[in-house]
Amino acid sequence: QMCEKFTVCENSMEMLLRNDLNLPKVTEEDGHRSSVPDSLTFLSFQDKCLRKISSGLYTFQTYLEYIKETFASEKQNVESLCYSTEHLAHTIRRMVIKPDEVVIPDPATRESLRAKLRSGKSWIEKITTHLILRDFASFMEKTVRAVRYVKNRSYSA
Repeated sequence: QMCEKFTVCENSMEMLLRNDLNLPKVTEEDGHRSSVPDSLTFLSFQDKCLRKISSGLYTFQTYLEYIKETFASEKQNVESLCYSTEHLAHTIRRMVIKPDEVVIPDPATRESLRAKLRSGKSWIEKITTHLILRDFASFMEKTVRAVRYVKNRSYSA
C-alpha cells in the first residue's frame, strides 16, 4: 500500500540510505535452537528470547505512535496495532522469569526518539513509515515462530 500510495518501494535508493532507525530485531541468536541439550538450558534460552521479544515490542510502540501521527489515513488501524502491540508486550513480559529485566524505554528516551523521527522532511516521513512497518512485520513473523517454538517445546518437555 505504501509503494502504491507514496511511490516508496523496497528497492528505492533513498530508503537504503535512510535506514538508520535502529529498529528492534529478533536475530538468529534469539531464535530457534535445533539442539537444546537439557531443560535448564532450554529455560534460559526461552527466558532470553521472550525478554528480547517483549523489549522489542515496547520499543516498537514509539515507532508505531509516530506512524499514527504521520499516516493519518490509517489512524484507526494504527491505533489498533498500537494497542495490540502493547498488550502483547505486557503478556510476553509476564512470561519472563524476571520481568524487571525487560527493557522498557523511559519517557525521555521515547520523547527523544519521537523528536528524531519528526525532524525528517515529508519524503523521509514516507520512507521512515515504510521502514518501520516493514521491520515491524519482520519482527512479528520471527516473534510468532519463536513463541510457537517455545510453546511446542514447553508441552513436549
